[in-house]
Amino acid sequence: MVDLRFGSMVIDDQGNGPAVVMVHGLGGTSNSFQTLMPSLGSYRVLRPDLPGAGRSNYRPGASGMAGLVAAVKIAMRAADIERAHFVGHSMGTLICQYLAVESPRLVASLTLFGAIVEPPQAARHGLRERAATAREHGMTGIAEAISTNSVAETSLRRNPVVKAFVRESLMRQDPMGYARHCEALSEATAASHARIECSTMLIAGERDNIAPIAMSQDLAENIRNARLEIIAGVGHWMMVEAAERSAEIMSNHLNELAA
Repeated sequence: MVDLRFGSMVIDDQGNGPAVVMVHGLGGTSNSFQTLMPSLGSYRVLRPDLPGAGRSNYRPGASGMAGLVAAVKIAMRAADIERAHFVGHSMGTLICQYLAVESPRLVASLTLFGAIVEPPQAARHGLRERAATAREHGMTGIAEAISTNSVAETSLRRNPVVKAFVRESLMRQDPMGYARHCEALSEATAASHARIECSTMLIAGERDNIAPIAMSQDLAENIRNARLEIIAGVGHWMMVEAAERSAEIMSNHLNELAA
């Protein structure tokens, strides 16, 4: 594995074979997908830390969702990748949807964990408030709240490491970058789902309070080549809460396309 650096952005580049690009969500990093990596041994996997997240500094030109979409395209150019399978989580699923609509030649398939359509009005307001909190008070309170509320109660009880992972991911975010991402998501609108033509696998957590199953069901009905798998008993961080099942669904989808 090597780190590619393009401007302020840091990108994990690992393996050889057909390309897979993994796009993390709000408060996530390239490590959001670490549990899935053993199942991707026959692929070249690109995992960018989006500008303002993880190891990537925020850059003024990367504003709004359009700036984050552009950053993923930049990562692909930096790695000399012309087409890839895209795997997204949470906010990253929306970025993947935009890419599939705007640049279909780049997108061979979609695998979307905890997919979102667009934030409802109450969530938009909450995201703006969270951005203000990050700027004024930093990430500690936000990390504690999200690591508790976005993980299923069963996961919290049986596997405390899940909460620790999510809390650490949030704690390591730059408050300004996180605030900008909150604001970008608060203004996001739904992609034109009827224009997504690639094979799409939707993976929903039965106990997901952030991206309820209804959102994935809506996407499954409106994306022509979409399928939905629901993982019982898990919340929004299904890649950590149910790592083996998440990897199985993702790898089966990718391997079917390669067959």
